[in-house]
Amino acid sequence: MSAPAVRAADGPLLELDRLHVSFGDTVAVDDVTLAIGRGERVALVGESGSGKTVTALSVLRLLNDATIGGAIRFAGEDLLAKSERGMRALRGSDIAMIFQEPTSALNPLYTIGEQIAETIVVHDGVTAAEARKRAVALLARTGVAEPGRRVNSYPHQLSGGQKQRAMIAMALACRPRLLLADEPTTALDVTIRAQIVELLLELQRDEAEKRGMAVLLITHDLNLVRRFAQRVAVMERGKLVESGTVDAIFSSPQHPYTRRLLESRPARTVTPVIPIAPVLLEAREVSVDFRTKLPGFRGWFRSGRFRAVSDANLSVRQGETLGIVGESGSGKSTLAMALLGLQRAQGDVEFQGRPLPSYRGRERTALRSEMQVVFQDPFSSLSPRHTIERIVGEGLALHRPQLDADARRDKVVAVLREVGLDRTVLQRYPHEFSGGQRQRIAIARALVLEPRILILDEPTSALDVSIQQQVLKLLAELQHKYNLGFVFISHDLAVIGAMAHRVAVMQNGSIVESGEVEKIFAEPVHPYTRKLLKAAFDR
Repeated sequence: MSAPAVRAADGPLLELDRLHVSFGDTVAVDDVTLAIGRGERVALVGESGSGKTVTALSVLRLLNDATIGGAIRFAGEDLLAKSERGMRALRGSDIAMIFQEPTSALNPLYTIGEQIAETIVVHDGVTAAEARKRAVALLARTGVAEPGRRVNSYPHQLSGGQKQRAMIAMALACRPRLLLADEPTTALDVTIRAQIVELLLELQRDEAEKRGMAVLLITHDLNLVRRFAQRVAVMERGKLVESGTVDAIFSSPQHPYTRRLLESRPARTVTPVIPIAPVLLEAREVSVDFRTKLPGFRGWFRSGRFRAVSDANLSVRQGETLGIVGESGSGKSTLAMALLGLQRAQGDVEFQGRPLPSYRGRERTALRSEMQVVFQDPFSSLSPRHTIERIVGEGLALHRPQLDADARRDKVVAVLREVGLDRTVLQRYPHEFSGGQRQRIAIARALVLEPRILILDEPTSALDVSIQQQVLKLLAELQHKYNLGFVFISHDLAVIGAMAHRVAVMQNGSIVESGEVEKIFAEPVHPYTRKLLKAAFDR
């Protein structure tokens, strides 16, 4: 599964020569030199905020208000000297990018099919009908179920993983020579992740193209690096601190920071639940339906019904973590919204023995502070117009009115420190942070109210391994300290294995298997559970 050999005479496809990127007085990338050959797979790893994404965006010249120094050469041509018109011709055709956050990268006013087809029409000059046909085929190749139906969906109608797959389809639409993949599998479950890796390898092996697509993979997933990349470059605080082959870096890392990254693995830190612990949250026969359009007579549409969650039963006790796993689109996030009372559902959901509809008025407001949520996509869940101090402290202003401004700020600073941020971030805005840093802010916003139940929807998907370990440890400590109940949704089975007491496995809206984590992981009964575990742990 190795990429085609790079001929020395060809020279590098992409060459960064002492690349320097700054925003005012802030240096984001400092003297980075890196070359990628035709058909080569290089992984760029490092903590959130280390400059990985800025490096990739500088190649496409998509950075606003940035000063870029050094040289960026693509196939021997200086990209910093090209006109904007020349760069537009390259983007999407010769150089494509899979962005880290599909929600912000996809246009909410156009269907997924229209956005993929637009790229094909602009760069390949085919008809709209042919472009649509290719869009459906691309969605199918990236693992989107019912691609003929999903091609007509708008971004808000897709799960996080489905949107990410649509972004991958769009990036691959014109068979680029260089693919910049910024966390391309972050929102994907383990089975689809393996499928996407195989798809990228297949495209590289496609001799019909004779282009030898090179890939610069930006990721915090070290398992993905080991399975996909040929070389690794490690960044810390804007500098390239170490690079080499995958085998060399993983077997004998030289830099202390690289060693720390490789040693960051989720460790099981579960405190046993006391036998008399009360049930905080319980769901019985919960189902969620959505109306959808179905093709009808002579091009007309008729109203149909799509069942996203079917007869789900679960409970969470005080001090317990229930993990929910399954493929993207299996209904995990929809079930979470139903548990919070934010999604209309059939069946019964109770908090501390009371049905959610029975909480009204002030009780309903108080309930919101008892049940908090960390959403999957921190970019869309944080207001771009508010400072970090206001975002994190907003709940305190509503639910803890007895606190004055100084007391609120002290609590905000304390919780930010717990998630690895300091008081210097208070007056900054979400767009000034990396994806992982925004996720830590979202976690701080939920934790500041000290809730009884915390629903975590992929809370560590945007975090690099070292910060992930820090956040998981923090969550475990807070759970032990305050007897919190967690509903932990994740596609990362290693994280579930480290955090959860029990696990529920969802497929096509149904819970197909549930039980103690250690028992399910050791002796899975359902074929789908066995498939997930095999993809995650190669067994």
